[in-house]
Amino acid sequence: MTFASVVLDIPTRALDAAFDYAVPAALEAEAAAEASSCSGSLVGCTVLVPFSHRHVVGYVVALSSEPPAGIDPSKILEVERILASSAFDEASAEVARWIAREYSCPLCEAIRPFLAPGQTVKVRRASDADPWELVCEKSGPVDERWVSLTEAASSFEPRANASKQRAVLSALSGGPMRVVELSATLPGSAATVTSLERKGVVSVERRRRVRGQDATSLSSATAARPEHLTAGQREALCAIDAACESASGDVVVVDGVTGSGKTEVYLEAIERVRSRGGSALVLVPEISLTAQTVGRFRSRFGDDVAILHSRLSAGERFDQWDLARSGQAHVVVGARSALFAPLADLGLVIIDEEHEASYKQDSAPRYHAREVAARICRERGCALVLGSATPSLESLERCRAREWGGVTWTRVCMPERPGGATLPEVSVVDMTEQFASGRKHMFSKPLADALLDVARRREKAVLLLNRRGFANFLMCRECGAVPECPHCSTSLTYHERTHSLVCHSCERSWPIGTPGSPMRCPSCNSPYLGAYGVGTQQVETALADLLADADVTVVRMDADTTKGKGEHQRRLEEFDAAESAVLVGTQMIAKGLDFPQVTLVGVINADTTLKMPDFRAAERTFDLLEQVAGRAGRGERAGRVIIQSYWAGHPAIQAVRTHDRDLFVTSELAERRDGNYPPFSRLANVLCWGRSESDVRRVLDGVAAELRSRTEGRPGWEVLGPAECLKSRVKDRFRRHILVKAPVGEELGPVLDACVRAQDKPRGVNVAIDVDAYDMM
Repeated sequence: MTFASVVLDIPTRALDAAFDYAVPAALEAEAAAEASSCSGSLVGCTVLVPFSHRHVVGYVVALSSEPPAGIDPSKILEVERILASSAFDEASAEVARWIAREYSCPLCEAIRPFLAPGQTVKVRRASDADPWELVCEKSGPVDERWVSLTEAASSFEPRANASKQRAVLSALSGGPMRVVELSATLPGSAATVTSLERKGVVSVERRRRVRGQDATSLSSATAARPEHLTAGQREALCAIDAACESASGDVVVVDGVTGSGKTEVYLEAIERVRSRGGSALVLVPEISLTAQTVGRFRSRFGDDVAILHSRLSAGERFDQWDLARSGQAHVVVGARSALFAPLADLGLVIIDEEHEASYKQDSAPRYHAREVAARICRERGCALVLGSATPSLESLERCRAREWGGVTWTRVCMPERPGGATLPEVSVVDMTEQFASGRKHMFSKPLADALLDVARRREKAVLLLNRRGFANFLMCRECGAVPECPHCSTSLTYHERTHSLVCHSCERSWPIGTPGSPMRCPSCNSPYLGAYGVGTQQVETALADLLADADVTVVRMDADTTKGKGEHQRRLEEFDAAESAVLVGTQMIAKGLDFPQVTLVGVINADTTLKMPDFRAAERTFDLLEQVAGRAGRGERAGRVIIQSYWAGHPAIQAVRTHDRDLFVTSELAERRDGNYPPFSRLANVLCWGRSESDVRRVLDGVAAELRSRTEGRPGWEVLGPAECLKSRVKDRFRRHILVKAPVGEELGPVLDACVRAQDKPRGVNVAIDVDAYDMM
């Protein structure tokens, strides 16, 4: 008999191990009949099992022909049903165990990312008479009916009055058609098709329709093979080949300036892996990049590419995921969640723009894609490539050490752009001097002149502002009140187009004023409300005024304008198709986009991220400015970058101006070392929230006391707090947190997990553990 280790889908820290069940022969045969390319056994299947006098959903993570030691096989309960076919294999199950331990989350939460998209299988309480019912919601394949003519159609002659048969035969003479399309063209033709099928004149077959294969019209979404590679590209490929040959999970950091041809390195490396029969996975940080990136990869690999990201519908994600599982696609491109695609014979994992904070998951399991990818590569014996023009300080430090986590880290520099293209000229405008000279406009004189020059020369520009909305906040000039969200401890952002105040924490909104009537203070009813700060809507309006006499298309991209499905791609295509245009947006436009016609990049306010209360603020600012600067001058025409700042002398800004990263990195690493922050330590954030402030305080005080007692005397450990979060209230929940520093190489997850488990948490109080935290707000 076969025995299965099953992880129960009960998200609690109390169940931290798998349970053993017997597998009936009938179920074993069923699993073998439905075996997929991902797994030829029950491993990875979703099953129904008895547990504690009820039925629960579980996931098979291992099989054994021997019963658990010391247990009578006849007393082991049996698996009752297979609810979903295999979605992962033993190696993925091992990675899930590592995620649960490393990031301190229940094992079932670590498994869920590996499941088929759209799968929701659970057991819920129904009624007293029938207390439990099974709810299965799963995306699946869509089969469409196609009709085509047979050989008999050439000699078939319809009756003289059979007009519908003649019309159907005429429509099919051009080739097969979907039945739904035929019915739309010729209403009532479904019955005619059935009649003709009985006579053998037409044949009807079912074909799988693959969703999520939309094409793009972006001119830059092609990957023409260059005549020759640069020296940096050849060196990078040699390093990647060596990492692939070692088959031990080695890491190659491709440190290439913007526009240096990193994508061509990825394409060449994947071609070599595919020639050896392997598959490849490519991650990009922003959904806005997928259309352009997928277009390039499909121009090289055709239909061998699948795409996975959150803006696809559940059905589209399932079809693309299933292409990988069934072996029909061997290259997967997508955002963070694509990391768990069920590719067989994985030979290469590539993380583009690896420095991006978006690779850190902000909900359970709170993993970092870079670390999970490294673990996957170790388990599967493949190479990991991290590409960026601004590698993270953690990656640079690991390359300096050469050995990290049992694998070799190699850094390859690509300092030149191919084809003689040069890096753009960067100038920094001190806005304090502009203000002192009497100019109070959001566009400094140099930037305004440059925008007008772009319009005159019929070129394109990109304007970056990391704030959406019209203004950061409103303030009453009579009573000084600033409208705040009644449910969150944040001020409301004014959106001029909708005449509303919006909370960007809980997304609630309130109307304020109407066209033609003044806004009034919600506290004193005064009409004297002032808008402070600058948002993307305001930049768009000011830009339209500046370029009123020029025929220039203005395209805005932020979280408000790209909410709808396909909006990222549609707006980029609009910008690409225009003769002369300006793209205004938040950080989603700052990375990865390749438009050779862009000759000017402007940064409205470089200080937005620089002054955030976060030890990574300077690094994020440098990365953002360096990345957005790289959008300029990628074609034949030289590029120009204008950065507006009130802190023009900061090392991060000066490093971008001079294209000298060391100017920033040297000072930043010194500050990090003094403060014992990453990459010289590990950092975790323990967050507690609930409706009762006193309960939140009591629980987190207990966690802090337990932490201090467990880490007392251990060098390098430090517990900061508890303290209120910067956002001390969100959605009517009070929030407090603890920051924990530990030496590099220490396992934070198990220690924090034990401290949280030791607390008696009342109903309504939640505790989240974020290891290697990026968000401390």
